[in-house]
Amino acid sequence: MRGSLALLGFTAALVVWHLTTAVLRLPLFEKITPPLTVFREWFNRAPAFGLSLFTPVYYEHIAYSVYRAYTAFLLAVLLGVPIGLLMGWRQRVYRYTFPLLEMLRPIPPLAWVPLAILMLPGIEPPVIYVTFIAAFFATVLNTLLGVLTIDRSYFRAAECLGFSPRNVLLHVVVPGALPFIFTGLQIAMGLSWFALVAGEMIAGRRGLGYMIFDAYNMAQIPTIIMGMLTLGLLGYLSSALVRRLGRALMAWRSL
Repeated sequence: MRGSLALLGFTAALVVWHLTTAVLRLPLFEKITPPLTVFREWFNRAPAFGLSLFTPVYYEHIAYSVYRAYTAFLLAVLLGVPIGLLMGWRQRVYRYTFPLLEMLRPIPPLAWVPLAILMLPGIEPPVIYVTFIAAFFATVLNTLLGVLTIDRSYFRAAECLGFSPRNVLLHVVVPGALPFIFTGLQIAMGLSWFALVAGEMIAGRRGLGYMIFDAYNMAQIPTIIMGMLTLGLLGYLSSALVRRLGRALMAWRSL
């Protein structure tokens, strides 16, 4: 049933896209390529603009973007989750770090691009850094909220049972915060793709963001839409992977 509804939603979106661009030809969408033209280019063995499912360059762009997005996401998890756990668990750490976190968090990822280019040599590090920044704050904040929502009685019970700080962390803090952590990781994964494209447009030489921006400069609208749809599909699959991992680690919630 759920799959049927999802298919219905995608079909409705395609119908609206076709009607507005190919049938009604509304002024707002007059420069947007109809879906049939986009898919014809996407599945063409000899694409007019040089990119399709049958060209190696297309997969090269995908590989660069996947590498950057997942590298930044994993760095955000490795740093953000421990920091969030520590901030929520220890009040002194929270008081020292939360004001700084709240001051830096609203800064858009694109604002970090000039500093990233100046500080980090090469092409890959600045793009990964900008992507990491977007995912990092979402990971820290949701992990922190997860710890803060744990009932204080669990900590008192652990203290009465003689739990060491390590056991409190492993058996109270981490399990109690896991639902919020994985909610944050889904948000962080989406933000990773969002920031990645912006970084690739400005500082990249390969990747889907670069592909879209290059197609824009060349007025290749089908390639732009093809890149956008590819990003959407990769983002959807990435979030689904995080959700699946979360369900596996929190199987106890369904008992």
